[in-house]
Amino acid sequence: MKTLVKTIAAAALIAISTCAMAAEGPGSKSAKTNVNLSTADFALEHYVAVMTEGESAGVEQLFAEDFNQKVQTAKLKSNSRSEVVKSLKKQKGEKLNCTVSTDVLEESADYMVARVTLKFEDFSKTDLVTFVREGNDWKVSKSINSYK
Repeated sequence: MKTLVKTIAAAALIAISTCAMAAEGPGSKSAKTNVNLSTADFALEHYVAVMTEGESAGVEQLFAEDFNQKVQTAKLKSNSRSEVVKSLKKQKGEKLNCTVSTDVLEESADYMVARVTLKFEDFSKTDLVTFVREGNDWKVSKSINSYK
């Protein structure tokens, strides 16, 4: 029941922020906008927006300095923070044609592990994401991607 409430709350936050971003229109935010990452749920919401909606505001702010990404395919690939940030900035404004589901797998006062699943027409991508609290903000410290 607790997980269901969190999932519904996260979905509601994503819907509200999407509507708010749409109402502001393109180009209304500066590139250096600070994003509210004061809770793990806000960080998860922003991570989903960055990955699926081409949101570019606060990309540097979202990822921890020691962030790394592992991509599980036939050959394991690892990406550094700078590689991921650079790639995401190139995707500014590009929205993915997929359905998104999020599940919080583990949560404490200082970290959260979530599963973000993107379902496309012919395949799906599962992303296990670890968030950590750094000072007053939550940041993504690790991401492991797999495809089916």
